[in-house]
Amino acid sequence: MVLYVCSSGTSFGGLPAPLAHPCGRAAKALDVAGHSYERKTAKGGSLKFWTLPNRARDRAEVERLSGQRAVPMLLLDDGDVVVGSGAIMRWAEANAPVVGP
Repeated sequence: MVLYVCSSGTSFGGLPAPLAHPCGRAAKALDVAGHSYERKTAKGGSLKFWTLPNRARDRAEVERLSGQRAVPMLLLDDGDVVVGSGAIMRWAEANAPVVGP
């Protein structure tokens, strides 16, 4: 499983929702639910205007997998993708790994 995040990475995930960064919220939800995952950083950000000229190149893999350039995006082991922090948070909770006795 691979979590694609922006250059802010997984910071600020523990802050309350209005202040928390979406990539951080997604990572925190996966961590809390007990998932293990690889993290990949997708360069370029929608509010970082100086990155716009290279954004298509920097996020080509994300776009190829999901049809869009937005992160966070979770690539599941079966090839399915979950896009957006809210959807990733719901998926993480609903699919928490079963821990043996």
